Amino acid sequence: MAKSKVAYDEKAIQTLDALEHIRLRTGMYIGRLGDGSNSMDGIYILLKEIVDNSVDEFIMGQGKVIEISRKKESMLIRDYGRGIPLGKVIDCVSKVNTGGKFNDDVFQFSVGLNGIGTKAVNALSAEFEVVSFREGKFVQGLFREGKLVTQKDGRDAKAKTGTLVRFTPDPKVFATYAWNDEFILKRLRYYSYLNSGLRFHYNGETVVSQGGLYDLLVEEIGEESMHYQIAHHRGAQLEFAFTHTANYGENYFSFVNGQFTTDGGTHQTAFRLGVLKAIDEYAGVNFAAEDVREGMIGAVAIKIKDPVFESQTKHKLGNNEIRTWVAEEVKQQTLTWLHRNEGEAKKLVEKIKSNERIRKELSTIKKQAREMARKVEIHIPKLTDSKVHYDDTEDKRREETSIFLTEGDSAGGPMIQSRNVYTQAIFSLRGKPLNVYGLKRDTVYKNEELYNMMRALGIEDGLEGLRYNKVIIATDADVDGMHIRNLLLTYFLHYFEELVLKGHVYLLETPLFRVRDKKETVYCYSEQERDAAMKRLKGVEVTRFKGLGEISPKEFKQFMGDDMRLTEVQIQSMGSVHKTLEFLMGKNTPERKKFIVNNLVADVLQGT
Repeated sequence: MAKSKVAYDEKAIQTLDALEHIRLRTGMYIGRLGDGSNSMDGIYILLKEIVDNSVDEFIMGQGKVIEISRKKESMLIRDYGRGIPLGKVIDCVSKVNTGGKFNDDVFQFSVGLNGIGTKAVNALSAEFEVVSFREGKFVQGLFREGKLVTQKDGRDAKAKTGTLVRFTPDPKVFATYAWNDEFILKRLRYYSYLNSGLRFHYNGETVVSQGGLYDLLVEEIGEESMHYQIAHHRGAQLEFAFTHTANYGENYFSFVNGQFTTDGGTHQTAFRLGVLKAIDEYAGVNFAAEDVREGMIGAVAIKIKDPVFESQTKHKLGNNEIRTWVAEEVKQQTLTWLHRNEGEAKKLVEKIKSNERIRKELSTIKKQAREMARKVEIHIPKLTDSKVHYDDTEDKRREETSIFLTEGDSAGGPMIQSRNVYTQAIFSLRGKPLNVYGLKRDTVYKNEELYNMMRALGIEDGLEGLRYNKVIIATDADVDGMHIRNLLLTYFLHYFEELVLKGHVYLLETPLFRVRDKKETVYCYSEQERDAAMKRLKGVEVTRFKGLGEISPKEFKQFMGDDMRLTEVQIQSMGSVHKTLEFLMGKNTPERKKFIVNNLVADVLQGT
């Protein structure tokens, strides 16, 4: 074993103050850094941490309006709550483990219980300003990279009580980034669903909800997609809503103290159990859980005093003690709704019985498909698997595991030679996949290519079996490649929508051009990057990659490694997805052709 060249002695031991630690180990506090192109990127977590504090004021009955504005890279948040106590303004935004949320009498149901959030924003901002207004007085602090620069206090009789925070994410930490207003507005809508009557103003737009989680489901799926009217209950510490749609699988939106728990947790599990028990008792039948949940979309939000989350980013709740009371309240309130709405309850039961019939029919088809697969081949064709697998006691979808879906052997060949054999798998498609829009679930089992792809991913019996954290679509950047990309996205969104909603599906971005001179090689992902490289380098050679198969394995290695560019497939709402798929992949060929021609003409005119 090679010896370390660095001496491990007293000089090797370092002590960092809290803010230095935040800047050095950002992932512990805000998760991923990103560049703003994903709604879970770090800059949005910074914004969330500040808005959380303002929402907490509303929860405590103070301040019904929160104003948010963006000026270039800077965000300004102004609430009209109680304002930070003036003598503690500077400490509350700069000293870790300092805050009022440790006191249950002051903040009963808060997400930010560890005194880190605002301090992390301060530490990770190039400039951070806080002003607290109380009783005609104010205290203002200005920080740069977490360090106090100036502090002021005085009187302002006209200023309304509350807190103002302005911050600019530090480019030293986040490198290049850009805010996406759609992501921000969607997050604000979620806040409004969870806090009925709270009004947000963001850059000229107003976001407010009175219907709570009922409004959330309507926004996500549209009323025309429902089999029956939404079941909705709102209590002191628990709110939930659900209905069924024609979609496959099940989807949930779960929240704890206003925090969107994207990975669910004990509250979501208890909610699902409570609905199942209520329906069984009402119908007098012990339905299979999968029949009750097939096509179901639900939302659940709870308020608890001591939430235990998986990490600082709070994606999954772990409190086991809440299971019993959540499941029981969901059961009783669902039973009440079923008895009060006999017509809607009848539609619900009919939907479940329909699911049961389809499942039994599909079970026969699945059995036949599995027997055929065993007879024809032992292994899934065209799958080059990774060498490392995780058993049931470990996380099967570790962050580093991925599978690339490629166009045949021409693209798959270089990728197989370039991949990390321990964490990256390759599945090579044989021709263009079937357009499955509007087709029933049995199509997946009757079509060999679609069935093998499902088996390769491990999702034949549900998302729990997913063998890879990232499913990466890797197609050529030409017309055929884009068509295959759309066909694959239609496949996932139509049959495995939850796979996309849970953030598992990505697009691989590969370079279109290689620009090089005698000293340097630059890979360009757009014509603009190519032109910039040609201008900077002299005596260049420019290569246009027509397909992935034209990139050598030696070159491709970096595009699947440290320099890999991935775009996560994200959707604004489930209702919008189905409208888009219907337009792009449905049978409305004349309408689609007219759209393409009109937009092509507009692009040509704009270019001239």
